[in-house]
Amino acid sequence: MAASDKVVETVIVGNYVEMETEGKPTDVKARLSKILWHGGSVYDAWFSCASNQVAQVLLTLPYSFSQLGMLSGIMFQLFYGLLGSWTAYLISILYVEYRTRREREKVDFRNHVIQWFEVLDGLLGKHWRNVGLAFNCTFLLFGSVIQLIACASNIYYINDNLDKRTWTYIFGACCATTVFIPSFRNYRIWSFLGLVMTTYTAWYLTIASLLHGQVEGVKHTGPAKIVLYFTGATNILYTFGGHAVTVEIMHAMWKPQKFKAIYLMATLYVLTLTLPSAVAVYWAFGDLLLDHSNAFSLLPRSHFRDMAVVLMLIHQFITFGFACTPLYFVWEKAIGMHECKSLCKRAAARLPVVVPIWFLAIIFPFFGPINSTVGSLLVSFTVYIIPAMAHIFTFKSAAARENAVEPPPKCFGRWVGTFVINVFVVVWVLIVGFGFGGWASMTNFVRQIDTFGLFAKCYQCPPPTVARPPTMPHPNATAAPPLHHYPHQNHTRTL
Repeated sequence: MAASDKVVETVIVGNYVEMETEGKPTDVKARLSKILWHGGSVYDAWFSCASNQVAQVLLTLPYSFSQLGMLSGIMFQLFYGLLGSWTAYLISILYVEYRTRREREKVDFRNHVIQWFEVLDGLLGKHWRNVGLAFNCTFLLFGSVIQLIACASNIYYINDNLDKRTWTYIFGACCATTVFIPSFRNYRIWSFLGLVMTTYTAWYLTIASLLHGQVEGVKHTGPAKIVLYFTGATNILYTFGGHAVTVEIMHAMWKPQKFKAIYLMATLYVLTLTLPSAVAVYWAFGDLLLDHSNAFSLLPRSHFRDMAVVLMLIHQFITFGFACTPLYFVWEKAIGMHECKSLCKRAAARLPVVVPIWFLAIIFPFFGPINSTVGSLLVSFTVYIIPAMAHIFTFKSAAARENAVEPPPKCFGRWVGTFVINVFVVVWVLIVGFGFGGWASMTNFVRQIDTFGLFAKCYQCPPPTVARPPTMPHPNATAAPPLHHYPHQNHTRTL
């Protein structure tokens, strides 16, 4: 370090310590590393939250609108966006409370990344820790599975020479490279690029659908079946449930206390992407979306669509890393590698986490239905119920409320108003999200298994076409009848 550089503070970057300096970096490499690699500002946290909140689910929201109807789809997006912002606020309060208490006890976090289950353990005990750990890890596991499924589903619309299962093998190997990214602080450039890519994709879906216009005989039946209605609702519940990585994103910030409103600001931006795209695609294609959970499958191929697919693939790689990184931390702690300073050793230790994700993506390649199932059974507890209940029990005593690091503001009604909101969140999500949503999503999921089976080679792929025999018709012959008039031909053949 140059003598002119002045040390300002010691900061945590993943699992190792760095010294933040004042003044010019000593060389170009250090400057680029600081710009592209080492993030920890409020803006980095905003990009991470917004980028992580909406990825492949952007492609399934029109499918949800076809299940819900236009009005319900819009209302559920606004409602769950607000609900998700509230519980993210609760998680930030609990994180600050836990960290402040531990730092008063002289606990050093320089070589340790705080996670949600540890916050629950420190504030409420081991039983809360075990429940939080189980739900959080399972959610992140299937969240990673969904990204792999989405990668295979999307690339198929550019190159169908390989089936979706083969593409899943390929992208599983590609996504395994995320083991080399130490922590959320090192996602600075990726978070920025990911949000740019999603923004392009969302506005491509909107503009392309409007230019395409409504298909002939389009129908907007809306909520025709109660099973489909609650399946669509839980998919939107899942959309605004990126909280499983909230604590890790906060821990990567220079000043975690500033996180409180970041998730709300990210949600407001995300709504400018999800609402126009879902409305436009549903307006154009209507009930056709009931059999097409991926919006790309209905839009005609063009250079713009191919660009959207490629950008979404890159973003899904980033989102896979977001979902897997907390799992990497949990696994490192379990095997005693969390404080290892060798990036290569930690990367090798993380590889076993990718294998079950890869395998599950091959077993259950159901793009839209798995979103709803994960939303109802896992997101409902991980994102909404557990944070609300944890806040209630953490501050249930008068002493805890009096000594709280961050008491609720007046706009929320102080402690009484916060308690009422938390109870409403728990009751609503337990009944509507987990109860009705769980029943509907599991019913739909079982139907997919019955229809396509496990290890489906090419889920929701268009039927293969059959070429006519290369014979020259007689000049006076009439036009040949359609292919389905020739039962002797092999219609399962892929040309």
